[in-house]
Amino acid sequence: MSSPDKIRELVQSHCRDIPDFPKPGVMFKDITPLLADSYSFGQVVEYLSDFLERVGCELVVGIEARGFILAAPAAFQAGLGFVPLRKPGKLPGVTLRESYALEYGEASLEMHEDAIHPGTRVVIMDDVLATGGTAAAAADLLERAGAKVIGMSFLIELGFMGGRAKLPGRDIDCLWTV
Repeated sequence: MSSPDKIRELVQSHCRDIPDFPKPGVMFKDITPLLADSYSFGQVVEYLSDFLERVGCELVVGIEARGFILAAPAAFQAGLGFVPLRKPGKLPGVTLRESYALEYGEASLEMHEDAIHPGTRVVIMDDVLATGGTAAAAADLLERAGAKVIGMSFLIELGFMGGRAKLPGRDIDCLWTV
């Protein structure tokens, strides 16, 4: 695996800005060029799986939808299971729900009620840390289910949005801070 600095360079060179998406005034960080490059994507997955092993994770949680793309292969590579946090109505079983505010609206996350055993050490993964609302809601939902959130991992942090302030005391790993 490459050094974190080299992987950060790969992320920076393979992401693009899409202005006014999903609404005017929002600058969207598009990671699809990174995902399309097998070498760069592989380096990111390896970095993320190393983080999971380093913190002693037992189960990886990915936030819909782009968090799935990162969390599932990192979990697999680390030999761990994966739990999806989905938008309402997407899971067939009995679910737990957490609602929260987004920078451009409101949303909710759901997980199967029996997805996490109490005391399980989990890491939450997503592509971008912006305002911190989604990550905070994910942590609240998991902790309400009895999980121990031992870390959060993001590909990109939009530092100017102040998301870390909503996650006090959390072990946060970000590859690239903008």
